[in-house]
Amino acid sequence: MPTAQPPSSHPHPSDTQPFVNGFGNAHAWPAAKVRQTFIDYFLTKPSKADGHRFVHSSPCVPHDDPTLLFTNAGMNQFKPVFLGQTKPGDALHGLKRAVNSQKCIRAGGKHNDLDDVGKDTYHHTLFEMLGNWSFGDYFKHEAISWSFELLTKVYGIPADRLYATYFKGDAAMGLAPDEESKQLWAKFLPESHIIPGNMNDNFWEMGETGPCGPCTEIHFDRIGGRNAASIVNSGDPDVLEIWNNVFIQFNRIDAKTLNSLPAKHVDTGMGLERLVSCLQGKRSNYDTDVFFPIFAAIENQTKGRHTYNGRLGAADKDHVDTAFRVIADHIRTLTFAITDGATPSNEGRGYVLRRILRRAVRYGRQTLGLESGFFARLVPTVVENFGAFFPELKKNPQRVIDIIKDEEESFGKTLDRGLKLFDEAGARASSVLKSASMGQRGQPLITGDDAFKLHDTFGFPIDLTTLMAEERGLKVDVAGYERLMDEAKDKARAGGTKFAASGSGAMILQPENIAQLEMLNVARTADTDKFHGRDVAATVKAIWNGTNFDENAKIGLGKAGAALAVVLDKTSFYAEMGGQEADHGRIVVSREVRTGNSDVGGEFKVDEVRAFGGYVLHIGHVTRGEIRVGDGVLTHIDHHRRLAISSNHTSTHLLNLGLRETLGDGVDQKGSLVAPDRLRFDFSHTKPVTPDELSKIESAVNDRIKQDLKVYADTAPFFLAKGVAGLRAVFGEAYPDPVRVVSIGQPVHMLLDKPQADWMRDSIEFCGGVHVSSTREIGRFILASEEAVAKGIRRLTALTGVPAQAASTAADALAQRLTSARSLNGVVLATEATDIATQMDQMTLPAVRKPQLRAMLAELQDRVKNDQKQSSAAKAGEASAIARNIAQSALTAGSQIIINTIDVGDDRKALQAALNTIAQACPKSAIMLYGPDPIGGAVAIMAVVPPPLIAKGLSAGDWVREAAAILGGKGGGKPEAAQGGGTNIAKVKESIASAQSYAQKRLG
Repeated sequence: MPTAQPPSSHPHPSDTQPFVNGFGNAHAWPAAKVRQTFIDYFLTKPSKADGHRFVHSSPCVPHDDPTLLFTNAGMNQFKPVFLGQTKPGDALHGLKRAVNSQKCIRAGGKHNDLDDVGKDTYHHTLFEMLGNWSFGDYFKHEAISWSFELLTKVYGIPADRLYATYFKGDAAMGLAPDEESKQLWAKFLPESHIIPGNMNDNFWEMGETGPCGPCTEIHFDRIGGRNAASIVNSGDPDVLEIWNNVFIQFNRIDAKTLNSLPAKHVDTGMGLERLVSCLQGKRSNYDTDVFFPIFAAIENQTKGRHTYNGRLGAADKDHVDTAFRVIADHIRTLTFAITDGATPSNEGRGYVLRRILRRAVRYGRQTLGLESGFFARLVPTVVENFGAFFPELKKNPQRVIDIIKDEEESFGKTLDRGLKLFDEAGARASSVLKSASMGQRGQPLITGDDAFKLHDTFGFPIDLTTLMAEERGLKVDVAGYERLMDEAKDKARAGGTKFAASGSGAMILQPENIAQLEMLNVARTADTDKFHGRDVAATVKAIWNGTNFDENAKIGLGKAGAALAVVLDKTSFYAEMGGQEADHGRIVVSREVRTGNSDVGGEFKVDEVRAFGGYVLHIGHVTRGEIRVGDGVLTHIDHHRRLAISSNHTSTHLLNLGLRETLGDGVDQKGSLVAPDRLRFDFSHTKPVTPDELSKIESAVNDRIKQDLKVYADTAPFFLAKGVAGLRAVFGEAYPDPVRVVSIGQPVHMLLDKPQADWMRDSIEFCGGVHVSSTREIGRFILASEEAVAKGIRRLTALTGVPAQAASTAADALAQRLTSARSLNGVVLATEATDIATQMDQMTLPAVRKPQLRAMLAELQDRVKNDQKQSSAAKAGEASAIARNIAQSALTAGSQIIINTIDVGDDRKALQAALNTIAQACPKSAIMLYGPDPIGGAVAIMAVVPPPLIAKGLSAGDWVREAAAILGGKGGGKPEAAQGGGTNIAKVKESIASAQSYAQKRLG
């Protein structure tokens, strides 16, 4: 692969005069060294003994956080720590300081840099965020002083190139200025380099809700030798923000509500790409070794036709350099995101990825003239250059290549036609001179209709259409496009999809609520009994009404029927987590201990169980009596529900093993649902699972069920457990240490004693869920369905126990009916085949049985079709014979108008044959035939009119429309031929008379 060394389009003094410490020298500060230097610095702060802990980057796809499209900042994975929601045993519990380089994507939602990529030197959809964190430990003084020391003493950046901003306060939100940060910066920078900033620039928020606080930004002047304070935060590419120190003090509940967090935290973030450009003395992030290898790969694919020259704006007339920047940025984003579990699709984060991919493909195809598949061929370059620090990229790059290639080819099929439509729309817009059709400053508009058609028919996202329009000096009628999009969505919703709201949506604990429980000296719920589910004697420690803990919580009560959440000191209920649904059941209250009498105090029905920061909420309502804080209680879980969930969870593990054995080690779990009535398993696979493969997978699970394998569960040190050969874990999942290991058939201690033994045929997983004690308890397992969820992601749904047996029994019954139906004929066969087909669509059946049943049904349906063809042919012959008699009578009478009935029931082909027979015999006559169907209660009408009579004023379409209206129906067609019908068979004679009168009037 050639090595690209594109020159900077803007020479920098430090290119020829590097500082003694290497600042401004690309060879002294390669990107990998810049990253590692940052990490090493904080690993020893404040000392090696108690420095920061390195935490590997979380996935850039936050599967466990529905509030985010993508991981958009380094702090995202630490959100539970900021919110006080970790509990003993969690991977991040007790963490005080951390450092890492987090892969981030900002291409949607509040933080969206997509539109700027390619146009400037420093925006990216994917970037690395170098960060250091303090969780209730150090605060502003250390964060600011260490930032300055690292930048100036370690990296060697001249202090006179640095500017710091601080939060000036916001009266409307009741927030005071951050004077402390201002004073701290005064120790390192002159007053002219310390600048106040507003809510937008200096108050950082992760999303619409969540942790937030004031921040101080550090800006770097690429030029130097001047006072650049006036252009800080002005968008000048030569004065750019490189580091942001955020001081997390609040939790945003809504647009107007900020609550103080129980502890203060520090969250810092510095863009690696920007820092590298500063240290290498470049005025563009793209002129560094972060992007050189990708540019070289692109140049190689152009076969020397194009090279990267770093031009911007008007200087980049042919958009070639813009195309290089867009493609290089976007292939990084797609490679990282797909590796981390996202896939291009039509909704959510998947649609954002599809937009990014299509934007890059358009540039490659249209601007650089690259062939289809070029984008996928860039994946190995990304893996090679970033895989050392992000080893997950090396795990299965072929899957990433395949998904991108499929998407690229799919878009390529419509790209050329879409570009042609855009050219036509652009030409129309440019030719319009009327002011009503002009955009701002006299720019012509691409109409909303054209923009919508480009999206709906050719897959052009609106931002791509807008970008292409900008390249031509055009505008897009975005409002018109959005109106058409809204209409399309309304039509899509017309199907009446309903969404049920969870009645317990308010039953969550915010950080301040968790802190309040701590102030009330309520200990975290002991939940180790959740794994056996037996009744437990416990004590009510708190009652939560969704808004607060009652002022009289220690002696207060909840009236019968009130929705509440109960916190106990210990519980046997399993809270919803890891894809497993929660236990249901009852909490029975007795006050015998407290009052000395044997009164049963009440009963609480548990409908949902959730955990927040180690506190388990039992959500439900009092069904009898009352409940008070301090009451002694007994927990009673619904054991029928628990057994069904346990069976489905153990079967999920067996299914995971069966998939690996059948489809190979490349299959990775991408999600799961364990419910009492079914289990669902999502996994990486680029093509449908064949019926034969489904059969092998199902047999593998049932074989292990029949073996009556014991299910073992035990905790083990994480570093030991992860070394067990054959162990399966969910990529990107944060596991506690020690971690719970669930093994089917092999005791956990044996696995740990011989971790490198051949355990590949055993199910071994990290898991915190509930399971049966032996596989025989599952009874039966069947796969119910297999389908695609997204590109490269498949989904299996399965049943166990009684539902599985019921599905198998239903399949047996259908097979028997299909076999018996082979002896039927005629109408009876047709009726039976139709009924079986309906039931087959409605029933839950084993997926491995469906192909056989459908084949048997298809055989019957073919027989029905053949019978119908033969019957129709016979009817057509009979109808033609009758028609010949009608034609002969008409010829004898010299009739210009022929109207009659043909008794062919609902067979329109026979009616058409009769019409054709008369028309051939009487070519100068207007003909209308009725086909009444006494059984179905409907009437078919067909008519033809020869050209001479059309010229006189008789149109077949209008003629049929008039006749059908009397029958309560509709009709129409061309002047020479038309058809229609109605349902009021009793009015056939009236309709014939009307048709006769209508034709006579038209023909005079």
